[in-house]
Amino acid sequence: MTGATAPDRRRFLTAGAAVLGVTASAQLWLPAAAHATDTPLPEGVFSLGVASGDPLPDGIVLWTRLAPDPLNGGGMPDRAVPVRWELAEDPRFKKVVRRGTAQADPAYGHSVHVDVRGLRPGRAYWYRFRAGGRLSPVGRTRTAPHPFSSAGTLRVALASCQNWQHGYFTPYADMLEQDPDLVLFVGDYIYESAPSATAVRRHEGSGEPYTLTQYRNRYAQYRLDPDLAAMHASTPWVVTFDDHEVDNDFAGEVPQDPDKQAHDAFVTRLTAAYQAYYEHMPVRATAIPDGPHIQMYRRLEFGSLVRLNVLDTRQFRGDQATGQAGAQDPALTMLGAGQKRWLLDGLRRSPARWNLIASQIMMAETDLKVGEGKLWYYDAWDGYQAERNALLQEFQNVRNPVVLSGDRHLTMISDLKQDFADPGSAVVGAEFVGTSIASNGDQDQAAFHAQFDPLRADNPHWKVIDAHRGYHLFDIRRDGIDARVRTVDTVLKPQAVAGTLARLRVEADRPGVNSV
Repeated sequence: MTGATAPDRRRFLTAGAAVLGVTASAQLWLPAAAHATDTPLPEGVFSLGVASGDPLPDGIVLWTRLAPDPLNGGGMPDRAVPVRWELAEDPRFKKVVRRGTAQADPAYGHSVHVDVRGLRPGRAYWYRFRAGGRLSPVGRTRTAPHPFSSAGTLRVALASCQNWQHGYFTPYADMLEQDPDLVLFVGDYIYESAPSATAVRRHEGSGEPYTLTQYRNRYAQYRLDPDLAAMHASTPWVVTFDDHEVDNDFAGEVPQDPDKQAHDAFVTRLTAAYQAYYEHMPVRATAIPDGPHIQMYRRLEFGSLVRLNVLDTRQFRGDQATGQAGAQDPALTMLGAGQKRWLLDGLRRSPARWNLIASQIMMAETDLKVGEGKLWYYDAWDGYQAERNALLQEFQNVRNPVVLSGDRHLTMISDLKQDFADPGSAVVGAEFVGTSIASNGDQDQAAFHAQFDPLRADNPHWKVIDAHRGYHLFDIRRDGIDARVRTVDTVLKPQAVAGTLARLRVEADRPGVNSV
């Protein structure tokens, strides 16, 4: 289940560079008659690159978007454009196994989502697109293992929170070298904030996005980051969104500032944001939005080793509490009734060795008050305690539950307790809150320690807490999960030096996190 070897990766990158540099000769993969029917498109039509996602044992989603003028609505004509795609077992496309034609429709920003089926499980494939006489970069992807496969290792990279204005996406350069089988991105792919004159990199536009075109432009800007583009082209992604893909701290159809955004206006904004999200992510047609609603919670299987439950903790939640009594209200929900039933059924009936839960926000308690009493972040699971506590009770009967989260812009690795109000209660699982790719920039470490070190005694379940930028890397085997916290020395420059901040392990059938 592990990804390609380092020589394989070098061959993939070399092949991709060759395709980009030798467009005319590369077009020989289509019959001459097909070239004659193409209406020429401008150079840079594949400026946003290629991506793949949501791997199945026999299938994968291939993605691209035609956008020769990406920061100004895309620059495409107002008509559907045929896009030919090809998938092969080798980077030079000598053994093509699937090919076809998809329509890039203006209604979806000329994005293309090809759901390829009939593939072999647990193997690498290479893919590319062609439209209007132009050829895309080459992408590499990988299908999920055979459903009954139990051997091997699954390498997963956990990422979140990539604020363009706070820095470069340098952790992805190191992630590419680590060659994961899968990237799990748990939210804040873009930020909706207005351009800042003092930013490391300035957001496009003149304010926050509200319309579909504005959201498209914002996604396009992020997709232009070279390290992000390379990571998308090398590895399949599984994605879900948090708040900044729409509006900070929104809940359902309630904006952060309801006194400034009327309900109907916010519903219109949700509709635009969800459509732009779909248009730029390698997800299946099940995620095509229905107005201000999008289906994002879903489940993926990786042999009998891993069941991955991807949550949506924004769309169905009640509005955040404003105090402790509200946070403990049993009527307040994070998941909504339907998603909660789906999650519990999937956990109770899981045949997998490891049950991973992708949660955009932190599940373990964060007590912000030193000494007696409690103070919580109400936008996280701490603000929805009755539902969180009931879920943790369920974890006692779930095999090897591990929660993978984001949002905090910090590494926060914790034991999950049956009852956080009782420090002596049983450990029922583990949680890895990944730090940010770029959000918060190169954080002031002295200020971080001054704020959080005094809180350690009140949060004894914390195992590692740190404020450097980066991501987490997991090697998942039947006997345990070996985790590495990978960080970079800066995101304020286009290049950075990466290293391992911490090594941890979760033993199979022994809940909790151990330092290595």
